[in-house]
Amino acid sequence: MNELLGGRIKALRSARNFTQEQIADQIGVSRQKYARIENGVNSITLDILSKIAEVLDVTIGDITKVLDENPVIAYRAGEEESSSQKIFEMLDLFYANKHLYAKLTNKDI
Repeated sequence: MNELLGGRIKALRSARNFTQEQIADQIGVSRQKYARIENGVNSITLDILSKIAEVLDVTIGDITKVLDENPVIAYRAGEEESSSQKIFEMLDLFYANKHLYAKLTNKDI
């Protein structure tokens, strides 16, 4: 989540041709702390988020909307293995629960 917000903030900052130092000065934090926010290392508070939104002349919703978007083409970014792995893990969990249910209810499945 922090990485998504940081990436969105960085994109908005770059689109407005601000440097990290300029934003950091205007919101009252060090450039290093601001850089950690953009890189997703530091969590971002609502207070800092609202200050960044004000400086970038956007709404908080403009920044946080990235959290609502689904990565439709994630498989093109080389994540197909992790997606497949998640599917297999869900299937394993499903069958484990199915067998546990059968044992508890003495039913053959």
